[in-house]
Amino acid sequence: METALALSALISTLLSALALYAGSRNCRWSPKPRHPHRSTRIGLALAVVGLVLWMRLLGGGAGLCAMLGTWMLGMMALPYLALRSPAREKESR
Repeated sequence: METALALSALISTLLSALALYAGSRNCRWSPKPRHPHRSTRIGLALAVVGLVLWMRLLGGGAGLCAMLGTWMLGMMALPYLALRSPAREKESR
């Protein structure tokens, strides 16, 4: 049960970072975000879900730290992954 809870917390937090990145104007995967407000709302809702799941798994303080650490890892990794994506390489040619 704890493994499933940890996995769902991890996935929801990383999906939150992905949704927030996809809605930002600095997203390199698409030329212009289609629905930036919708993506931001989805990202924030997933962040709250991830926070609740982390806090249920680890407790208040540790859950908050785990959520923020996972979120920060996702937010830092996504722009680097976007730079290496094949779609970006085709645009530069």
